[in-house]
Order: sequence, then C-alpha cells, then structure tokens
Amino acid sequence: MKMIVGLGNPGSKYQETKHNIGFITIDEIAHRYNATFNKSQFEADIAQFFIGTEKIMLVKPLTFMNESGRSVGPLMTYYGVADEELIVIYDDLDLAVGKIRLREKGGAGGHNGIKSLIAHLGTNVFPRIKVGIGRPLGNTPVVHHVLSGFPKEQHEEILLAVKTAADAAIYASEGHTFVDTMNHFNGK
Repeated sequence: MKMIVGLGNPGSKYQETKHNIGFITIDEIAHRYNATFNKSQFEADIAQFFIGTEKIMLVKPLTFMNESGRSVGPLMTYYGVADEELIVIYDDLDLAVGKIRLREKGGAGGHNGIKSLIAHLGTNVFPRIKVGIGRPLGNTPVVHHVLSGFPKEQHEEILLAVKTAADAAIYASEGHTFVDTMNHFNGK
C-alpha cells in the first residue's frame, strides 16, 4: 500500500490558498482515478483506489497544518505503512511559483506541517514532493502570503505544477523507486 498525503488546512476558508496546494494536488489525483473521499479516520479524510494491484490511499489531514503528524502517524501505524511507502505533498516558499522538487528525506525547512510529521513519525526520512509558491513580495507577512490565493496571472503556472506533482506521485506509486521518480521529475 502507498499512502499519498497532501498537507493543508480544512474548511472552505482555506480551500484555494497557497498553503493548501497539497490538498489541491490530492484532489487532482482523486479526480483522475474517480476516487471519493468517503471515509474519515484518525482526523483525516481518506479516498482509496488501485493502480494495478497496488492499493493507494489518499489522505487529507483535518488537524490543520501544524498538527498534520497527529493524523498521519496513527494512520500509518494502523495500516502498516512503512516510511518509504509514504509520499507527502506540500507548499514550499523557497521554490518559485510553479516549480516542483522531490526529496527522499530532509529537515522541515521551517514548514510547520513537516515539523509535525517528523515529530510524530520519529524520522525525517520519507518521500516528499514540494510545490513552489514563492516568497511574499514587499512587506507582506508570510502568514498572509500562504493563507491567500494565487493571483490570476499565476493560475496557469500553478495548475501545471499541480498536474506535474500529481504525475510524480502516481509515477512513484506505479512501482518506480523514489530515486527514479526524482530523476524523472526534478527540474520540471
């Protein structure tokens, strides 16, 4: 089983925000496979589907970003998902809008959702797909930047990034190693 987790904040207030790019990408994958979020468990909305014989679980934690690990850790334990079978998709301020970067491991880089995952999983070694949202302009506070939507002129770039991040998560779920997936998708 593979578990693909998108990080974000629950509720319509946050639905289209930069910080919810993980949820947006998970919704893209669900749409492609006609998967429905019809199960709530361990403070998360869950959808399931198969790629060949591989069961894929899509997860949107409902704990708010800063407590994502509180949901994901127990889910992984309950379903017996190993760290390398997890893929986490989330926003990254240090990447330009529309860029993606895949990593097998690493620190939180100031991202509170990743800090929570590392704390609850007890490791920083798990595959991740970062989607660039860029840094705030001028004196705009980071909190305001991540909790705002994308300007209209960035919609095309961000939609392409979401599709590419979804492609990468699916590629990794089709039996490719994450190193192979990184080699295939990094730089796109």
